[in-house]
Amino acid sequence: MVREQRSDIVAEMVANVLEVVVAAGDAVAVGDEVALLESMKMEIPVVAETAGTVTAVKVAPGDVVQEGDVLLSLSV
Repeated sequence: MVREQRSDIVAEMVANVLEVVVAAGDAVAVGDEVALLESMKMEIPVVAETAGTVTAVKVAPGDVVQEGDVLLSLSV
């Protein structure tokens, strides 16, 4: 039995979610932009650090996230 591995993409700082670029079921490669955050009037792109398939999107535009909050999950 093969166990699916999961990787979470987390917020690195307190920020507002401006845009979520991917949806559940989308495949992402290393370096693909998955979301856009805003903090202190700066836009911060969030990129995938591992390749995989998006299994869950846990935020939506307009949400406020804290450092360490899970933005989305990937199966790798």
